[in-house]
Amino acid sequence: MRIHALPIFIAAICILATAYRFYSAFIASKIFALDGKSQTPAHARRDGKDYVPTSRWVLFGHHFAAITGAGPLIGPVLAAQFGFLPGLLWILIGVTLAGAVHDFVTLAASVRSGGKSLASMARQELGSRAGTVATIAIFFTVTVAISAMSFAVVKILEGSPWATFTISMTIPIALLMGGIMRGESHGARLKLASILGVALLLFAVIYGDSVAHSRFAPYLSLSFGTLVACVAAYGLLASVLPVWLLLVPRDYLSSYMKLGTLSVLVVAIMVVNPELKIEAFSQFIYGGGPIIKGKVFPFVFITVACGAISGFHSLIASGTTPKLVDKETDCRPIGYGAMLLEGLVGITSLVAAACLHPADYFAINVPEAAFQKLGMTPVEIDLMSQLVGEKLRGRTGGSVSLAAGIAQIFSQLPGARALLGYFYHFIVMFEAVFILTTVDAGTRVARFLMQDVLGRVDERFSRHDFAPGVWIASILVVMFWGSFLYTGTISTLWPLLGIANQLLATTALAVGTAVILRMHPQRRRYALVTALPMIAVGSTTLTAGWQSIWNNFSRDPNRLKAVVNSGCTAILMCSCVLLLLTLAVKAWTAAAADPGSGPSPERPT
Repeated sequence: MRIHALPIFIAAICILATAYRFYSAFIASKIFALDGKSQTPAHARRDGKDYVPTSRWVLFGHHFAAITGAGPLIGPVLAAQFGFLPGLLWILIGVTLAGAVHDFVTLAASVRSGGKSLASMARQELGSRAGTVATIAIFFTVTVAISAMSFAVVKILEGSPWATFTISMTIPIALLMGGIMRGESHGARLKLASILGVALLLFAVIYGDSVAHSRFAPYLSLSFGTLVACVAAYGLLASVLPVWLLLVPRDYLSSYMKLGTLSVLVVAIMVVNPELKIEAFSQFIYGGGPIIKGKVFPFVFITVACGAISGFHSLIASGTTPKLVDKETDCRPIGYGAMLLEGLVGITSLVAAACLHPADYFAINVPEAAFQKLGMTPVEIDLMSQLVGEKLRGRTGGSVSLAAGIAQIFSQLPGARALLGYFYHFIVMFEAVFILTTVDAGTRVARFLMQDVLGRVDERFSRHDFAPGVWIASILVVMFWGSFLYTGTISTLWPLLGIANQLLATTALAVGTAVILRMHPQRRRYALVTALPMIAVGSTTLTAGWQSIWNNFSRDPNRLKAVVNSGCTAILMCSCVLLLLTLAVKAWTAAAADPGSGPSPERPT
């Protein structure tokens, strides 16, 4: 039976719209009773710097750009190893009942508590030890996420002078835009920077073909180790430079690229209506896959990861976003709605990968020596390699196969076949902009956490104006995730990311459950909204974690890597969540036994 993309998209959009219309309305009206007239932290603590009331849709764009990294692009592509149906079902179920709930509840709770971070809310709701544990979980999630995302960038650029030139140009373009904008978010400077930035990006994509065939090509065909050093240097630079000079203009460009390319891609898929060539269920649902070693349960959950639910989002939903919310009622479209849109990104990525022939999909995502053992014969990959101007076989990591799948869909539009190479490299740049946003912002967040830790030894390190502290903390963070990146593979890094990220989501859902129980001691059933996804996500992730330790990480021939990966998973991640759940049970029991505890957290005054 032939399955085409159009029915899948129509069904998915209907499901997402229904969930937003009814389920998010229930959470907004019954659980939090959001009131557009209540004072938010942006008004109560307005300082013109961190606390600034922001238009709903402007903030929606900022929040979406911040939460949407490489996860919904790469995870669903790798999950296609099991067939398209397991990943599709988990994205639809997970994003509506878990991921969007996670983001919405965290944002609303943070707004009600005065814009507190997840760690601060964990300390308030579950005790001081829980706050410390949450800080550790956040640090490891961020650093593992950076290494996994960076791996995808490195595999895009490895041996590709066109891609290396194009992506490298985005850095001076962002610096130029930052110099023009000089921290302004409106006016003539913003318009000039926007027009110039977009024009230069398009120029970098188009001119990259000429560079790839010039005498400079050998100097841009970089090895894996060299690219790791370059990405690490970029992360260090982004961590110490002023935010208005590099991070802000890159995020600004990123939001345009993300929303614009996503809109065009969805329309193109619905117009072309391509056939899904990957089966609903593959032979690897029982394990032994060449990309992800485990069985479809529980590994599809940690592989799809951010496409359905992401603990990383809780850092944004309790970080910058709650300090910018103008009205409480804005939490619904920003918290729940933006995550639904990310789910649509995940579905789009999954469909694009499923449109490749299975043999072509595995030829790209599996090392060439391992692919030969699968006994598959590629169909179009060699022709595609010729058209895009570079080798596609053995380009593991998911990002290259996604670019190839999307480019192939675009090339089916009338008269577009000859432009396949340009489509491919534009999507490569699109992916890299997604991913580098996580690398630079994540390194900065991890640096803040490292400074807080070092500040307990010497209080000067906790000050952001103490240059030695900033540089030392940044170097330590980059060394930490850089070592994971240099020694890892997609088969180890992506499960590590999935486990860490989903455990952080479990932590955030535990905090959310404690908040709801304290707000509604007489209606404890409301806590099922967060408690059920917490149990589901926590149990599947812990199962995947232990299976990864015994069947994947511990069997690595490099004993040091085996010990580090297994140790991080077993001790630092699983133990953190088990401790949090123990503390959460105590807090929930106390809240249920004390009906007079009142609602918490309270609205800011």
